[in-house]
Amino acid sequence: MTGGPRGGVPILRLGDVLVTGLLNELDDKSVIAFTEELTERIVDDRAHGVLIDISRLELIDSFVARTLMELTTTARLLGARVVVAGMRPAVAITLVELGLQLSGVETTLNAEQGMRALGWEKAPAPPTGRGIS
Repeated sequence: MTGGPRGGVPILRLGDVLVTGLLNELDDKSVIAFTEELTERIVDDRAHGVLIDISRLELIDSFVARTLMELTTTARLLGARVVVAGMRPAVAITLVELGLQLSGVETTLNAEQGMRALGWEKAPAPPTGRGIS
């Protein structure tokens, strides 16, 4: 048994993309553990993309913002592209009011757009035939 994720955040693999998310209850120590685990997974899984869904994140502080920027830079050096998806308007407003910038961090409105940015396309709907002959 390998145990759960070190940072308390699951990291899923879909092809060459890692999908994960941040939750409100992460403390600084958990964020650091998450960052280390995600960085190792990028290398071990040979990931070319990382989607970080922050749609459940109601607040963001300077530590988390800085961690996202550093993670993005590290991932880029390892050959992976990071997309942060689902930022709530209140979080974006808070970042602007605090003068915090997510320099170098690519964002999308939601996870679907993020996956599309990483090269995943929505599967076409199955044909709606009336029967099989």
